[in-house]
Amino acid sequence: MKIQERASSPRIRGKWPPPGDKSLSHRALIFAALAGGKTELFRLNPGADVESTAAALRALGVKIARRGERWLVASEGAGALRAPAHPIDCGNSGTTMRLLAGVLAACPFESVLLGDESLLRRPMSRIVLPLRRMGARIEGQKGAAGEITAPLAIRGARLRGAAIDTGVASAQVKSAILLAAWTAGVPVEVREPLRSRDHTERMMRALGAPLRVRGCRIHLEAGAGIAPPAGTVPGDPSAAAFFAAAAAAQPGSRLVLEDVLLNPTRLGFYRLLARMGARVTQRRRRMWCGENAGDLIIEGAQLNAFRIAAANVPALVDEIPVLAVVAAGACRGRSQIRGAAELRVKESDRVSALTNGLRALGAAVEEFPDGLAIEGGKLHGGRIDAQRDHRIAMAFRIAGLFASGPVVITGAAKAALISHPGFERDLSALLSTRRRTSRRSP
Repeated sequence: MKIQERASSPRIRGKWPPPGDKSLSHRALIFAALAGGKTELFRLNPGADVESTAAALRALGVKIARRGERWLVASEGAGALRAPAHPIDCGNSGTTMRLLAGVLAACPFESVLLGDESLLRRPMSRIVLPLRRMGARIEGQKGAAGEITAPLAIRGARLRGAAIDTGVASAQVKSAILLAAWTAGVPVEVREPLRSRDHTERMMRALGAPLRVRGCRIHLEAGAGIAPPAGTVPGDPSAAAFFAAAAAAQPGSRLVLEDVLLNPTRLGFYRLLARMGARVTQRRRRMWCGENAGDLIIEGAQLNAFRIAAANVPALVDEIPVLAVVAAGACRGRSQIRGAAELRVKESDRVSALTNGLRALGAAVEEFPDGLAIEGGKLHGGRIDAQRDHRIAMAFRIAGLFASGPVVITGAAKAALISHPGFERDLSALLSTRRRTSRRSP
């Protein structure tokens, strides 16, 4: 992929409804399957990760059909899930593997979860060990430093209630435990060191589960059924972050993100943009499964450097790649990101990928075990290896808007298909809107 944009051209103006939220889409499909009955869902995220969850549920006997933006789910409930005929391929989706591991740990059959080369390297001890404390029988492979990795062989067992400290602020870990407890019909208390995304808790409560949240403690009681989710999934603020960053960094830009998820645990990136100097406002429109949805309006400005500490990371971990790009190409001063060692075990080692990529474009970057520091300045052209990581590929596509020369991105084939298949089309449309407006101006 070769990108050529003039440094003066990235002004973005327009309205845009982001694709459906990926985190909510995974959970909506899973809870529809567990609750049973027939349900209609609209605007699920169109990326390959959500398709992986849908395919996995089909392998377990759930009927899922897609007609455009309309998804139909028919299931007889958690008790009717059946043993898969073959190992379940989770593709590149860590969410699919980790959440379904919780469900399958409580199902009375054997199953195997595997994935692509990237997913097979990602850490699974964080879910395997707490699930084992509940009585789950899960075996994996031995990875680096004794880490458990996939494929995961799961032999369904009778689980028991427990109080579990997760040791890491991870919505996927917390969700795996809650799903295991609900499927098994046992109580559980989950304690996190920091508050992570709370989509699972919100959705469970909205659907009728007896769940209480007090700070970083979540308690689920045993024995209650849930209703299936239905309706239209709000837009994904993480997918929108790439375009929001480009708009925020260019004075004169104004981007309206329509019908987007407004969950506070997902808006750390937008709060940070406001602290950096951009104008960010929101308009609430509706509720869906315990979540607020509405419009986010981003107006561009000259941005200042920022600092991210460990306590900030859970609310903006997915947006750090594009924040690093903006720090290098559009901010005044030295920005610093710390407490983000989690980035090293994503689809790629994102700390390393960002460091190498930004240096290739002329940025001054200092790398730490848990983050990096970036001097604001100007970017020139260069060659970037996205390492088949969708967020790295899309972040450096935004870097092309600020660079003075062409940016060539390798290792990006089909990367955007993971979460935003229409990424290039949508970005081009927003840039074209600005250019058409400019040509009409006197």
